[in-house]
Amino acid sequence: MPRPALRLAVEIDGDGAHPAAWRRAAHSPGELLTPRRLARVAAVAENAGYTLVTLDDSILPPGRGADPVGRIGAVERAAFVAASTSVIGVAPVLATTYAEPFHVSSQLSSLDHVSAGRAGWVVGVEDDAEAARAWGRPRVEGSEALAREARDGLRVVRDLWDSWEDDAVIRSVSTSRYLDRSRLHSIDFTGETYSVKGPSIVPRPPQGRPVVLARPGLVPAELTDVALVGGGTAAEVVDAAAAATADGASPLAFAEIEVALDTPRETARERITDLERYAPWAPRPDRLRYTGSPAGLVELLAELSGRVDGVRLRPLVLDEDLAVLSRLVLPELFVRRLAARPLPATTLRTSLGLARPLSRFTTDGAAALVREENR
Repeated sequence: MPRPALRLAVEIDGDGAHPAAWRRAAHSPGELLTPRRLARVAAVAENAGYTLVTLDDSILPPGRGADPVGRIGAVERAAFVAASTSVIGVAPVLATTYAEPFHVSSQLSSLDHVSAGRAGWVVGVEDDAEAARAWGRPRVEGSEALAREARDGLRVVRDLWDSWEDDAVIRSVSTSRYLDRSRLHSIDFTGETYSVKGPSIVPRPPQGRPVVLARPGLVPAELTDVALVGGGTAAEVVDAAAAATADGASPLAFAEIEVALDTPRETARERITDLERYAPWAPRPDRLRYTGSPAGLVELLAELSGRVDGVRLRPLVLDEDLAVLSRLVLPELFVRRLAARPLPATTLRTSLGLARPLSRFTTDGAAALVREENR
């Protein structure tokens, strides 16, 4: 069965995908860490019709060379974006490699409440020894151990979201009760390296569970909503998307695409050459890369439409490429009905065509299902 129109996401962390992107930014270096800059970029993305913005993060600075770059925490930025927008979804990167899953759960639940159901979560990992030292924790080494921490962290976060049933908050004036304590549940999780009892300290998120995005293989596919797939060619991306969504795995697959576009003054190649004087832009096997005209990108996305559920774009230089995307790429996609805009007053799950899940602790599944259908 063909997939519906593409959902569009864009990464808005920093100044762009190129390590030296800040050298072509349209703002002073100090403005990168100001709320005005963040609000402006988020507004451009929302007005252009993106379904989702993502915000990369790490406890370590994003730059390690001669030009290190600072950043504000992704959750804090996401909360600001949520308060300054009304339609677009917001998904920060958060790793549970060293962070407490209980705190991650609370942060994302709060973000979903603040945004009225527009929160997502890009599951990340911290695989650098310096990250362990920054957290003051023993280093988690090896792909298997990193995957274990990500898997256990995701399970705990999901269970904590479910630990409040949807009708746990009763606000009964006659009985002077705010909560029905029978509808709060301890999750009683015991893993290889830690245990969590619960329940959460934050009521269940408006979406039930914020949308979870992750790379295939990092965490169990059945625990995610969107698989972030890549490849060196469009055909490889399509194959990766098919594998990620096969046999009851992740419901959706988004292609990861780095984009460098021709602008009215310079070609994409000229812009890349200019930035390569300062730092190389090494290709990544988990991302498709497009370099060229906006019309060519439209044709690439037309080729992917119906074969992937969405794309996450990573612009070469945010201030330059986001404007071209907004003026010349997204409008053409909408005219050709290759992509869909999110509708006002909808949750991110609704925008992505995902059902709102019931809490796994629901005491009366049939009654709860009726309540969900009548919302």
